[in-house]
Amino acid sequence: MSLYSPELDADAAWPDEATSRMNRMYRRQRHIYDGTRRYYLLGRDRLISGLQPAPGANVLEIGCGTGRNLVLAAGLYPQSRFFGIDVSTEMLTSAISAISRRGMTGRIRVAHGDGTGFDTQLLFNLPAFDHVMISYSLSMIPDWRRVLQAAANRLTPGGRLHVVDFGNQERLPGIARALLLRWLAMFDVTPRDDLLAVLSAMAESSDAELRFERPFRGYAQYAVLTLPAEPSGP
Repeated sequence: MSLYSPELDADAAWPDEATSRMNRMYRRQRHIYDGTRRYYLLGRDRLISGLQPAPGANVLEIGCGTGRNLVLAAGLYPQSRFFGIDVSTEMLTSAISAISRRGMTGRIRVAHGDGTGFDTQLLFNLPAFDHVMISYSLSMIPDWRRVLQAAANRLTPGGRLHVVDFGNQERLPGIARALLLRWLAMFDVTPRDDLLAVLSAMAESSDAELRFERPFRGYAQYAVLTLPAEPSGP
């Protein structure tokens, strides 16, 4: 299975604002991203351990960045296949290197794509996935609700959407919360305070099951949306 996708070739193929903005942000940061983010992107490993994909399952990550989550998950679940999209070609360059270094080019594929609208049939020749994971990406995407809907639309019956992101830190000391929110804003990061409401509405409309938590004293939000095994009737 090839690691590369035609959509990854050059910025010229995707001259949109999101790609340009993310490339400017991560052109240098990508080299230190994994080493620095491990201290405050809390809950990513919990998301990965909670995947528990069946043998042969297909797992997609929206906003795969440097490929860190894909590599860890592929190592933990050797009988599953993993796919990732990211709007930043700079981050995908790091992802390709990480996947290649670990000898996982046969089990992980990445492609250039916008989380608000992407065609996995075109990118990976797959119409749907058993699991979709989104880790600390929604807080950086203005149209994040559309990302959630796009993710849910690409789940198989019985499939699961796994989300972890910044919370509103409601149980942190006031000064710590204020400083953290100010620091996040410097990187265009906005915690999605109504994530629970949006996911609850999605669950209700599709008869899905929703598990939602705010771990680490509200620092993070963690959710798993499980679609019914059979589509609901009219």
